[in-house]
Amino acid sequence: MASSTESEKPGPDRRGPDRRGLAIAGAVLLACGGLVGYGVLNTEDRPAPRAVPTAEVTYEVTGTGTVEISYAGGTTNGTAAIEKAVTLPWKKTVQVPVGSSPSIGIILNGKGGEAGCTLAVRGKHVQRATASGTYGRATCTGPQLTAKKP
Repeated sequence: MASSTESEKPGPDRRGPDRRGLAIAGAVLLACGGLVGYGVLNTEDRPAPRAVPTAEVTYEVTGTGTVEISYAGGTTNGTAAIEKAVTLPWKKTVQVPVGSSPSIGIILNGKGGEAGCTLAVRGKHVQRATASGTYGRATCTGPQLTAKKP
């Protein structure tokens, strides 16, 4: 028969939480937090953005009068560049992304006049248009640009 002192041997206290389980859960959470922090803060391994191929486009506006000019390729975010109250003649060469279509639009002011736009891609003439009179308009648009063949 067992004595009463044997049944009262010290053992694990079953009344509170298991501290070993809490310690393991805390260590796992700390490790996960460290990995997430490393991924957020480690910026050295990110690949550099790929360069977008472009083609050289030359826009030219000749004539008399003052015009507003809008053209593709004059900005880095893909929107058209706009130049207001331009005294003619005017010429600009820009890089336009391959896959887009170069274009230039002109609008004469209220005093009128006569103006012509031309468009050249990689040095080759593509299109010409003429505007005349008060608020006369003209647009030159080229074909969709493709990668240059070797």
